[in-house]
Amino acid sequence: MGKRQNRDRDSFSEMMAEVRAFHHKHRFRERGGEDLVYRLALMTEELGEIADCVTKGKSRDQLATECADLLILLMGNAIAADFDLAEAFWRKMAEVNQRGERIVDGRVRVTAYRDEEDPGH
Repeated sequence: MGKRQNRDRDSFSEMMAEVRAFHHKHRFRERGGEDLVYRLALMTEELGEIADCVTKGKSRDQLATECADLLILLMGNAIAADFDLAEAFWRKMAEVNQRGERIVDGRVRVTAYRDEEDPGH
């Protein structure tokens, strides 16, 4: 972990600050680490590792670690692309909370369907 010892481990802003410090420490902006195409490849790799955990029955701890890797990359995307991820999260949650659900192949699905009006897309 970073140098800050007194932090709220459940605080999204503290988590973002930690990722921002990591980017700064390794000079991501100057050295290509914030290139979004490169970051997309890294996220694809992490998603593959998550899939490996799920499909091969790996431990919950291993799954949590891989999900954390992906979260760190997503947070870094917000830094690299200069947008407020918390704001984007709450805006999107407000949108998806208005959607209905459907059962598709025996599983619940909450998404925007083309036969429904979706003003955001």
